Amino acid sequence: MIIRSATKLLERYSQLGPEDVFIGKIPFGKLKYTFLIDLLERGVHCLPSPLSQTLNGSKIAQAMLLSEWMLPLTRVIRRRADLFESMEAYSRENVASVITKEDRMHCGHGIRRWENVEALYNIVAFNKDSYPFILQPCHQGFTDLRIIMAGDYVEAYTRVNKANFRMNLALGGVSQPHTLTSDQLKISRNVIKRARFPYAHLDLMVFEEGRCYLSEIALNGGIKGAQIERNVLDNLKKQLLEQTAQAIIEGE
Repeated sequence: MIIRSATKLLERYSQLGPEDVFIGKIPFGKLKYTFLIDLLERGVHCLPSPLSQTLNGSKIAQAMLLSEWMLPLTRVIRRRADLFESMEAYSRENVASVITKEDRMHCGHGIRRWENVEALYNIVAFNKDSYPFILQPCHQGFTDLRIIMAGDYVEAYTRVNKANFRMNLALGGVSQPHTLTSDQLKISRNVIKRARFPYAHLDLMVFEEGRCYLSEIALNGGIKGAQIERNVLDNLKKQLLEQTAQAIIEGE
């Protein structure tokens, strides 16, 4: 059986098993992860995957699970001790300026730049509400790349904002179409596979020498600068989920 709404999910919840598929995001607020874990334990298929739904809204979770594709020295700061240890590690690597990323903040609103880790420590060390957050070295001279992948559809474009280091298109930035290299395509597909995303909006940091690193990934994201229309992209995503659900039901 394929279930396509939260209402139907609740109606049939106790009877669901490995032969059933739910299409959609689990919407039950703070109980979301309880439902996801329970459905996983019972073998119910969820599309998008429970892992992708968990990673989708959390930069912290992404940094924990996808760190191998992220900028070296990317750290999740969960407490004061983590920050103090990072201060020493960054000093050994001669890292001065750093950025922090606040969890569950979008459009660049949660990104802040600091002169060094010591300056950051002096501000947030004793404020429990500051944790957790992501800490990274602050780099300049890279290309900010947005990639949209949905089945066979792949589109990429660069984003530049001369007035804002966050490269935010919504705050005056500009975009330009980009042809992906084999390395950029490979890292995108590897991240999607690891994170169990059926489709994705990925942001990569691309440096002049060709190195590229994952910044973040989302199931849905802004498409300002993209050539594809929102309704067309949404239909592509819907078709992908329906095709996957049918394949599961038919045992393919």
